[in-house]
Amino acid sequence: MTPSDDAEQVIRYADMFAAMGAEPRLRIMQLLLTAHPQGLVVGDIQDELGIPASTLSHHLDKLKNEQLVKVRREGTFLWYAANTEALQELLNFLYAECCTRNKAVKPGDLVLIVQASKGSPERKTR
Repeated sequence: MTPSDDAEQVIRYADMFAAMGAEPRLRIMQLLLTAHPQGLVVGDIQDELGIPASTLSHHLDKLKNEQLVKVRREGTFLWYAANTEALQELLNFLYAECCTRNKAVKPGDLVLIVQASKGSPERKTR
């Protein structure tokens, strides 16, 4: 990968993180992940999160423009689903920086963090 390709990739990831940086959009992503892989129709997202239709449309457009959600039409309904491939790409980017290149976090620690956040036994420090 050339330096310009790397720079473009970092810009793309920054835009994706910025899109999720707004609290309503992060809540939308969280909700869509709970409904993966089928996704949810706009009305269900609106009912669940209590976001006005025009505001929700704006947030969904931003997430779609950054390729964080996928949209499919079924009849008159628009179904939104989290783009897990894009999210995996973001996680891989972070993982490469923190765990392989400079070893800021040990790979095994990530598993312990996830287990602790899911209510498993408390995270043990090494």
